[in-house]
Amino acid sequence: MPKDFTKISDILEKFEKGKDKYISREFQKYGYDLAQELGDLNHKSLYIKLAKETPRILLEEARNFVKEAYNVKSKPKLFMWKLKELKTKKLKLKTKFGK
Repeated sequence: MPKDFTKISDILEKFEKGKDKYISREFQKYGYDLAQELGDLNHKSLYIKLAKETPRILLEEARNFVKEAYNVKSKPKLFMWKLKELKTKKLKLKTKFGK
C-alpha cells in the first residue's frame, strides 16, 4: 500500500458516532457550529437555514461583530440584529447601483 494513502479503518476509528451524526453538508456543520458558538442550540435549525440561504460573508461579519462585542447580554439577539443591518445595507447598495 502506498504511504500517501490512509486506511479506511483508521479514518472510521476517528469518526465519533454521536457527534455530527446527522450532518451531511458543509452548511449544516457551519450552522450548527454557529449556534453552538452563540450558545443557542435550541435554535440550531435557524442557523442551519441561514447558513444555507445567506451569503457567508454576511454571516461571518455578524459573527465577528458578536465575537468582538464586550459584555453582551444575548449573543443570538446581537447576531440577528447585526445580520439584519448588514442585509439592509446590502439591499440599499444593490438598489442604488442597480446590481
